[in-house]
Amino acid sequence: MNSFDWKNLIDPLFYIHFDVNGIKLGIYIVLFIVFAETGLFAGFFLPGDSLLFLAGIYNRELIENVLFIDSDFVNVILLSTMVAVAGILGNIVGYWFGSKSGYYLYNKKDTFWFKKKYLVQSKDFFERHGGRAIIFARFLPIFRTFAPIVAGIVTMDKKKFMFYNVVSSFLWSFTLIFAGHYLYGFLLDNYQIDLKEHIELIVIALVVITLSPVILKFAKKRPVTED
Repeated sequence: MNSFDWKNLIDPLFYIHFDVNGIKLGIYIVLFIVFAETGLFAGFFLPGDSLLFLAGIYNRELIENVLFIDSDFVNVILLSTMVAVAGILGNIVGYWFGSKSGYYLYNKKDTFWFKKKYLVQSKDFFERHGGRAIIFARFLPIFRTFAPIVAGIVTMDKKKFMFYNVVSSFLWSFTLIFAGHYLYGFLLDNYQIDLKEHIELIVIALVVITLSPVILKFAKKRPVTED
């Protein structure tokens, strides 16, 4: 593994290419990050959406960490399914934690890892959209970290939660990973544009796209000051 830089924490390729003494661990790191986003309060700085999009581009490299499959389509299906399962498990842990420690979270002081305002905003979001909030939140940074926790706090019906949990996890993983893989192939074959040479632009674009709804939501809540 190369020398560590704190900037690596927000670089999706750092996780995809992660290795220790030549042993590639990218697939395990990607799955852990997806799980951690909703299971370990880490969603506010880990690169979720951009990581999955780039995982679609580098899907063969990631899957070959585990086994070799000649078919690109099977590779993408397998990777998307593994990511979806990691997301489902993360949401389950988040729900369980919320159901067991709701009172504690609402009285917990802010730390680098935890911001109470995100919990409150996620609760408002959840109350407006109900079960669909689990699906919407999957595509929104910050909200996807706290949505399952809030579901646990408000004691959402477990069967209903699991339905939305499974649907949202598969929809999120398949959409982003398939988009990354097939858009890469389409642009390379038809326009000789290699997305691997524009990774920084891709990450910036995805961050802007996914954070825009969150920023707009926060902006609407700001009080208007009078002159």
